[in-house]
Amino acid sequence: MMDLGLLMLQDMEKERETLQVWKKRVEQELDRVIAFWMEHSHDQEHGGFFTCLGRDGKVYDHLKYVWLQGRQVWMYCRLYRSFERFRRVELLDAARAGGEFLLRYARVAPPGKKCAFVLTRDGRPVKVQRTIFSECFYTMAMNELWKVTGEMRYQSEAMEMMDQIIHWVREDPAGLGRPQLSGTLATEPMAVPMMLLSLVEQLGEEDEELTNKYAELGDWCVHRILQHVQLEWNMKLWWPHSEAMIAFLMGYSVSGDPALLHLFYQVAEYTFRQFRDPEHGEWFGYLNQEGKVALTIKGGPFKGCFHVPRCLAMCEQILGALLQRLGPAPLGSSPAVSTHEGSK
Repeated sequence: MMDLGLLMLQDMEKERETLQVWKKRVEQELDRVIAFWMEHSHDQEHGGFFTCLGRDGKVYDHLKYVWLQGRQVWMYCRLYRSFERFRRVELLDAARAGGEFLLRYARVAPPGKKCAFVLTRDGRPVKVQRTIFSECFYTMAMNELWKVTGEMRYQSEAMEMMDQIIHWVREDPAGLGRPQLSGTLATEPMAVPMMLLSLVEQLGEEDEELTNKYAELGDWCVHRILQHVQLEWNMKLWWPHSEAMIAFLMGYSVSGDPALLHLFYQVAEYTFRQFRDPEHGEWFGYLNQEGKVALTIKGGPFKGCFHVPRCLAMCEQILGALLQRLGPAPLGSSPAVSTHEGSK
């Protein structure tokens, strides 16, 4: 009968090797994805980013979506301050250029806070939505720029916009173009408290004063989210798979439940196999129920440089933390090397 301690050691080594393989795959894929956006999305003439990109990265529409402008600024800044290999001048310069584009053009009628949904290439407003989402991603971008640069004007923009968003959501939505009507029920889609909760986390990160300030708002968001049960049709989209990878890995990190780690491996393997484009880089966004590519575009009005690199960056960090928790490999053991096609 094999010694129990030896069995546990073997299980630990197997887990370490699998985590190392996935950390390497995720790290390499993050590098490829960011290289795709840095090569194809930067508008050197007007600032900001193109997000309507074909499979090979060619721009098929010059419209600029404020959601995605803010997301890409946030993503670049987060990578710059979180990963040594992304601490590159060109990444920070692109984030600054995107942030300045937002400051100049995102708001439809300054000093009013309402932001456009779509802008022309040179920043003229095309369409406004009666929602808070452009403003939310504007806030995330400004706060992250402040964290990277230390320039207080970015944080001032973020805090002023946050106050306005809270007013629209919890007091009076009239400024969104939705006047309060006497017969209207006080409801909102799950995306509203979801995004507000993201802002609570973003602004409160390493800031105890803001964490305390928004504690009640965070509780309100969680309560509203738990009220929702929403159904989708049969499309398989890039962002739920990205979020599922993060959720299962984060759940395992907190609970130690091996079932959650197995689910991460299962979802990540499917996602890398079906969404990833090994030829041109980045991921396809839209698959049918069978997992076949429904649209070959890499970006559009809602898919930009955000969910995929955010997922990969967060998973890389969590995998690294899990490996640190396991400690160094015993002397004499060889490092895990992946021969999987997805690691090439």
